[in-house]
Order: sequence, then structure tokens, then C-alpha cells
Amino acid sequence: MNQFQDTAEAVAWLRTPEAIRERCGMILAAAEADALEHFALDEARLDPTADTVIETIRQAYPSLAIPYHARWRHFAVGGRDRWGALSAGIADRAEIARIGFDLAVTSVLLDAGAGEDWRYREPGRGETYVRSEGLAVASFHIFAAGLFSVDPEAPLRADAAALRALPESTIASGFQVTADNPLVGVEGRHALLRRLGDALAAEPELFGAEAPRVGRLCDYLVAQAEDGALPAAAILAAVLRGFASIWPGRIELDGANLGDVWRHPAAVAADMTDGLVPFHKLSQWLTYSLVEPLEWAGLTVTGLERLTGLPEYRNGGLLIDCGVLRPKHDAVTQAAHKPGDPVVVEWRALTVSLLDRLAARIRQKLGLDEAALPLAKVLEGGTWSAGRRIAAEKRPGGPPPIRLESDGTVF
Repeated sequence: MNQFQDTAEAVAWLRTPEAIRERCGMILAAAEADALEHFALDEARLDPTADTVIETIRQAYPSLAIPYHARWRHFAVGGRDRWGALSAGIADRAEIARIGFDLAVTSVLLDAGAGEDWRYREPGRGETYVRSEGLAVASFHIFAAGLFSVDPEAPLRADAAALRALPESTIASGFQVTADNPLVGVEGRHALLRRLGDALAAEPELFGAEAPRVGRLCDYLVAQAEDGALPAAAILAAVLRGFASIWPGRIELDGANLGDVWRHPAAVAADMTDGLVPFHKLSQWLTYSLVEPLEWAGLTVTGLERLTGLPEYRNGGLLIDCGVLRPKHDAVTQAAHKPGDPVVVEWRALTVSLLDRLAARIRQKLGLDEAALPLAKVLEGGTWSAGRRIAAEKRPGGPPPIRLESDGTVF
């Protein structure tokens, strides 16, 4: 058990995948002892759940050639290679990678739950998309229009000056928000991008001293590589360092904003991290989504297995809808819950731990090892898609089994 005397050391540890797994494991242990208030665990349901995920994988990827779970999949929804068309005229491989960072970061930060009633109609095409795909296509077009760049001669970037000056109406208009087409958390999304601009200006080592830009983080990470290889944990560390200040004020340690970290009594420690459960969902989703741009820059990303599964409502909903997690009382599914509510912290922590166990069963059934089927591919193939499919079968419109009050910065 870690015992931290120094705040900086404790904060650094809370920003690691090892901390996420350790603290989520404590809540899983409480579930195994039937000591949680809101959920009971039926581990026998993991095997049939693995079969459900494998069925979904084989439908989408019959050869098991599964890509990594990343924002780039959503940019290709409807069979359109939007990114390929956008980047086709750029010859500089390093600049393509920087633009990839600019796009991925802004899009992922806008990828919180959209709500059940929002729709996005793609300009010039007419197709309508919802939820994550809709948010991806909308954010892609906002980016491509140059709205995150202060320089009209270089529109394909996300720089501090443009983000800090961004009006909320630009976000609302870009997402086609109206009284009849409401998007959850518009104010929160807008505030997140404004704070992103401040964060870029505050970290010149990561984002450049002159005209700070998201894409400069690519250059920083390329410089950290050794023999052309970069650990995934180094990407996550840079993401958590560079963007720590953008998250709404929640829990702090000695003035350090912890971000996607919440409290639960089952997470026991004999130091200042007592009760704290880190998730860093959006930061890990972002880390997964930066792998491909780094590969375009010529790097090999290693150690992706150190990252955790994503504690969001598709993966977590899969576990409830398949009976692995059983709500102990009606309020779990009937009331609306905020991210810091104990029921949500339990649900998310159990999702992280059980995704590891579920992935192991899926590999065993398919006869594959972790190298051939890492968690990043299980998620994509996978648990996220299966969770959405089952939600659509069980509930009109496919909402999650638990109602969430999102501020646009967690889910």
C-alpha cells in the first residue's frame, strides 16, 4: 500500500493507470464481499457477457483485424474518410501529425454525453448522426472550418488565442443546438475549450512559447521517444499534466486539480489519497486517440496494455444489461445521478476492474493472447459496441440503464 508524505508525489501517482486499477480494485473487492450499497456482483455472468461481445466483434470484424479504440473511428462514420480528405493536400508528415493532435484533442474534449434528444445533420450530405458519432462529425466540421485557429492562413490547428476568445454561440451553432435540438452540457463544453486555451498558454514546454498550439504536444512527445519508441503511459502523463487545469474545480490536493477523481469509502489509504478513486476517462480516451498521429510522425507506441478500460456508460451499461452488475435498489436506475454520486463512482470503478476480467475471458475463448488482442481492441471490437447494441434492444433510443446528469466534461 502506498503512503505518500509529499503532495506532488501523491498527485503524480493518482495520475497513473496503476492508481486507477488499484483503487477500482478496492471497490471490486467490496463488491465481491457484497459490501457495496448500490450494486451486487454476479461474476458468473461474465462468461455469457464475453460471448455477447465476441458475437459483436465477429459481426464487425470477422477476420479479428480490429483497430484500436480511438476517436478516428468516429470520423469515418457512414463510410466516409473525412480525415483522409482533409489531410490529403498536406505533404509534411510532421504537420499532419500536429493537425491530428489539434483535431483529436478538441474533438475528444467535446465528446461527453450528448443526451437522448440531440441530432446532427451533416452539411452537404443530409445524413443524421447522434451521440458519439454525431459529436465527432460536428466537432470535425467545426475544426475544419478553422474556428479553433486565430490564423486564417493556417485554419487547421487549435491554438490558445482562438480557443480563449471562442464564444459559446460558436459551439452551440456548430452543434446545431436549438430549443428543439438540445445538447447536454453546452456551457460545460464551451468552458472546457476556453480553459484549454489557458492551459496551452500556461505550459510553453508542451505547447510552444510562441503561438501555443495543441499540435506542439506532438513535437514534445516525439522528443521524449527513445529509439523511435514511446510508452503509452508517457502520453497519458503528458495529457494529464498539460490539461490538468481545464477540468472544473472538484477535488484538489494542495491546490492541484485532480480532474476525473472522486470519493468512495471503499478506497482506503493511510495517507492524503484516502477515499480517492481516479478514472481519467477522457484523458485515457484522448491517449488512445493520439496513438495514430504519433505513428504518422514515425513513432512506435508501446505498453498500451498499461492503460485501463474506459469507465463510461456504454461499457458500464453492458455490465448492467448483461446481469454482471445488479442494482440493489430502484433508485439506481430510476433517479438521475451526478458524476460524484456514490452510485456512479461504484459503477465506474466496477466497470474498470471488470473490463480487465472480461477481456481475459474473451481472449481465452478466441485463443488469443494480450499482444494479439489488447484491451484497446477489446474496447473497440468490442465492449463499447456491444453495450450500445444491447441498450438499443432494451430501451427505446438506446440510453444507458442509469440516468446521468452530465456537465459535458466527464461522460
